[in-house]
Amino acid sequence: MTRAALDQIWDWLDQVPDPEIPVISVVDLGIVRGVEWQDDTLEIAVTPTYSGCPATSVISLDIQTALQKHGIEKTRIRQQLSPPWTTDWLSDKGRARLEDYGIAPPRAAGGPERCPRCQSNNLNRISQFGSTPCKAQWRCLDCLEPFDYFKCI
Repeated sequence: MTRAALDQIWDWLDQVPDPEIPVISVVDLGIVRGVEWQDDTLEIAVTPTYSGCPATSVISLDIQTALQKHGIEKTRIRQQLSPPWTTDWLSDKGRARLEDYGIAPPRAAGGPERCPRCQSNNLNRISQFGSTPCKAQWRCLDCLEPFDYFKCI
């Protein structure tokens, strides 16, 4: 059996979309924390975005399916809970993709910097709770469009 190089595996994982936000990969989201061969089994460490995230099992299945398509039959997905995931782990590419998709990326200052649609900074928060637990609902007061804001964690 030929083992794929770890760089190649990372590239394959970068093609696995997050099931809740399909424009961002699980790599750009920062939840894939490690990839290593343990004998003939590929072990992938995944940190959920928050405890009890309902997408965790779907993400694990999507990772295994993607790797099987590339000929890797034996995989083990290990949940790594420490350190806990933080929005600091989002890649710059992932942040840009979120904004292009209409979701304001997280900022340490709290709240979105600008509307992802018209770029205005004339905003107000509608609700701390958005379409998923990791998002809040905001509105642009210039274009009047609501949008999700990916909360800092």
